[in-house]
Amino acid sequence: MSFRAPARAHARGDRWSVVTTVLRHALVGSTRASRATSVSLGAWPDAATRAWFSCTAVCVALALAPTLAHAAEPAGKPGAKTAVTPGAAAAPAEPPAEESPEQLRQRLAERLRDDVSSLKLNIPANKAKDDPRSRRPSTGKSAPAAAASAPKQDIRWGYTGEGAPDRWGQLTPEFRQCAIGTRQSPIDIRDTIRVDQEKIQFDYRPSKFAVVDNGHTVQVNVAPGNSMEVMGRRYELQEFHFHRPSEERINGRQYDMVAHLTHKDADGRLATIAVLLERGQDQPLIQAVWNHLPLEKGDTYEAPIPIDLNQLLPKDRGYFTYMGSMTTPPCTEGVLWMVFRQPVQLSTQQISIFSRLYPMNARPLQAGSGRLIKESN
Repeated sequence: MSFRAPARAHARGDRWSVVTTVLRHALVGSTRASRATSVSLGAWPDAATRAWFSCTAVCVALALAPTLAHAAEPAGKPGAKTAVTPGAAAAPAEPPAEESPEQLRQRLAERLRDDVSSLKLNIPANKAKDDPRSRRPSTGKSAPAAAASAPKQDIRWGYTGEGAPDRWGQLTPEFRQCAIGTRQSPIDIRDTIRVDQEKIQFDYRPSKFAVVDNGHTVQVNVAPGNSMEVMGRRYELQEFHFHRPSEERINGRQYDMVAHLTHKDADGRLATIAVLLERGQDQPLIQAVWNHLPLEKGDTYEAPIPIDLNQLLPKDRGYFTYMGSMTTPPCTEGVLWMVFRQPVQLSTQQISIFSRLYPMNARPLQAGSGRLIKESN
């Protein structure tokens, strides 16, 4: 936009008229520009926009005032008088005393302050939120599409549905070993080599215990002081729990249930003893556990009596051994497995009690991957 002082104002040398005219042209131009901008934005300019353009025009006029005032001087020396032709019409009355450039700057600055004050006082708080510059671009997604793209809730691992064993490795990065591991458990124990294995030295004693229904199985936490020793290492008992049916198989045979006794040594290495359970007579230690089942999942029942884990072990302590993993996420490998060859009996009623809570909580068989499996002579 170019600003041009009218010829009439130049003719009479009125500096303030020139500046006022320029300011009026600037303000009119800013209003037109704001309206054009509002059309491109698809909305009529609000108070904030009009005030912003007004302040801009004032600033432009303030900067151009000295130059325009100087340009309005008549040709010749400053202060020279213009000759009047005889017979010409009487000259108009003398204009008011001209203001210096500093006075012009002062008055324009006062106008600028008034506009800024108006901008601060007259804009509602909620208008600031409607500033087109602060609006986010539309994604173009409808409400159903946005809901579909929302992150899914965490899926809890389990034995059926979306959290089934074949999907454990996809549920979270911490479970990735469940899908890519090469030494996973359980396995079908076959093609063993018979050797004179050392006997497992058990140091189990009557201890306090607590029963937990953790949502995956019935787990029994035993007081410290129970341990076993094998292959030169001593492992402390951490807990034991149950699966139905048995996760391990012996030459393809699967049992009604299995108890896993989890141990850990001073270096954090894991060792698990598996006691296979088959239908038969009542098992006193398992009945003591069932007697203290918590009423709700996630609850813990502190039993008032002790248990002696020696009652859970078979008479024949011959076993199979191989290197495997935990059978539940995160499927950590490097676990020493010892599976007793002789099963222990429990009654049909004891099996059905567990089945009402967990009808099936066994991980499917994993690839043997050529692992060496030893069997006691």
